[in-house]
Amino acid sequence: MKVSDILRVKGNTLYTVDPSRPLAEAVQIMSERDIGSLVVMEHGDLVGMLTFREIIQSLVKNGGSVGTLRVRSAMDDAPLTCTMETDMDEVRRMMLERHARYMPVMDSRMLMGVISFYDVAKAVVDSQNFENQMLKAYIRDWPDEEKAPAA
Repeated sequence: MKVSDILRVKGNTLYTVDPSRPLAEAVQIMSERDIGSLVVMEHGDLVGMLTFREIIQSLVKNGGSVGTLRVRSAMDDAPLTCTMETDMDEVRRMMLERHARYMPVMDSRMLMGVISFYDVAKAVVDSQNFENQMLKAYIRDWPDEEKAPAA
């Protein structure tokens, strides 16, 4: 399974923010849209990722307020990325290694989408459920004389 398989099911709604915008505005967008991340884009290029983790860290550093902070001051300016062709096992490994919950999907310099750890976990569970159903159907359709005795 590849990243493109997840994006095909998930859809392609993207939420981005400019790094010069107030952090309070980004928090408002994330709250209104009920999303955990914003891709930070500047002049059409990916320059960072803003997640609730970076926001919490900024709140702690700034005495519990975002005040006049800008997105640029809070964002992860070296986010983990993948491509549409990245294999899901590799994505899982990368996300676990970096404790990343969100990963922009890139095609060269073009942003194609964002996948979350939830999306990856759901894809794995869905795939396992499908395989499980196929195995049960295969066993159910065996002739009785070929079925193995129950243990």
